[in-house]
Amino acid sequence: MKRVVLSILSLAIISNLSMPAQAGFITDFKTKVQQAKIEKNCYKDIENVFDKQDKFVAKYDLEGLRTLYADSFINNDGYNKEVYFSLVKETWTTYPDISYKTYIKAITVNGNYATVETYETAVATTSSDPDLIQSVGELNAESNCIYHLEKISDKWLITGEDILNEFSTLKFGDARFVKMDLNAPTMIGANGAYTAKLKVDLPEEEIVIASINREKIVNPAPMPEEKFRRLPEEQVLERMFNANTDNLNEYIVASVGITKAEVASEDKVRVYMNGLAFIMTRVNVVPKNNFAKVGDKNE
Repeated sequence: MKRVVLSILSLAIISNLSMPAQAGFITDFKTKVQQAKIEKNCYKDIENVFDKQDKFVAKYDLEGLRTLYADSFINNDGYNKEVYFSLVKETWTTYPDISYKTYIKAITVNGNYATVETYETAVATTSSDPDLIQSVGELNAESNCIYHLEKISDKWLITGEDILNEFSTLKFGDARFVKMDLNAPTMIGANGAYTAKLKVDLPEEEIVIASINREKIVNPAPMPEEKFRRLPEEQVLERMFNANTDNLNEYIVASVGITKAEVASEDKVRVYMNGLAFIMTRVNVVPKNNFAKVGDKNE
């Protein structure tokens, strides 16, 4: 009997000692489940923002699209919401049949803040300049971006955008069927030296003239000064640049003209342009940090 009493007493003691720990375990588990549920709902809400973005873009609904962006929005080119949407409107006017696709690669949530990494493409057509070439132009663009979002008044809004890299081509005539590569670094320090290289794969009977220019990303965009030259036999054109020191990102833009020569008569040769292309890639410029030093002088 005594043994039974002691056993019951021991069981009671153990139960009393283990209850707080067990309660804590259950509480922690419930908290984790609840947190996972909240995070899952956040992911759905954020995905819904980009679903709405796709729908508004498909309908060219500028005002609907604006509702997804915070008034404080700014991107890594320094464009605020008003400038950004004026450029969207201009793009839709220039390319009335443009279509976009957005692929979400990753979502990270940190309380009321989130980042979304995307891969985006765009395709469109445009009419040509009849003084240059009689052909419809084909636009193809792709980019990798990171969007920044904040939950404001219980609603996720896009507050920023970092364009990590960007590449686009606009090709007319025979240039549509020619492989062209434009290479430049995606990031460079302010005033850093870098090389931009254009390579064109083309049959020998066709003559290629081309130019490579650097443009600061500002609005309105400056008119480039074209300096065309014939591509060498290896069909590669290179230019050296120094990144600007104005805290501005840059575009490298290559212009390519494909020409053919035909015998018009015994003493005349007709030269005409049967292909035209513009290729653009982004170079993000990192401002110089004058306060970053190696080591500590006080050590």
